[in-house]
Amino acid sequence: MIRVLLADDQLLVRAGFKALLDAQADIEVVGEAADGQQALTGVRAHRPDVVLMDIRMPVVDGLAATRGITGDPALRDVKVVMLTTFELDEYVFEALRSGASGFLVKDTEPDELLRAVRAVVAGDALLSPGVTRRLIAEFAARSKEPAPAAALGALTEREREVMALVGIGLSNEEIARRLVVSPLTAKTHVSRTMVKLGARDRAQLVVLAYESGLVRPGWLG
Repeated sequence: MIRVLLADDQLLVRAGFKALLDAQADIEVVGEAADGQQALTGVRAHRPDVVLMDIRMPVVDGLAATRGITGDPALRDVKVVMLTTFELDEYVFEALRSGASGFLVKDTEPDELLRAVRAVVAGDALLSPGVTRRLIAEFAARSKEPAPAAALGALTEREREVMALVGIGLSNEEIARRLVVSPLTAKTHVSRTMVKLGARDRAQLVVLAYESGLVRPGWLG
């Protein structure tokens, strides 16, 4: 059973998501929160697998609440998916830096929301189809000057190559086709890279790929 906590200051939004999620045999909504502080309290009390977190909330916003979750070693297994709109793109970049596993636009289709919840539990980063490349391109353009890439020294040449492809938004299947290897081999390379760099999930690899200078703006294509 996948346990989900909903954090959004709009009751109708929470009610809609709850009705959809609770109707699934493998998903259960274990808590709700109307602000970031309630979200933190609820996460510590219920230890959900996934938090659907609105970015803009009163008392404590979604970004601060996300940092509170991802910065607590006791909550390492909790995945945070940010809920956003196209107009709030600038918050998405900070959300990924804060440790979020990905984001969804609030008007996403029901099937996509369900797929998203299941995907992050499986360890995949979540970037809404249709906006993924645009947002990663924006993230690249806004990224800080590269930090020294000493941490990447632990990676093999193939792992660096795979990390760069993750950074430009390719899935394991797309990476496999690009490198002419099996999807399982691509997934193994991604997993080993995450372990070596201490990344929580695939989303953090995207952040590290840009902030280390491994991937630079303009590499999408």
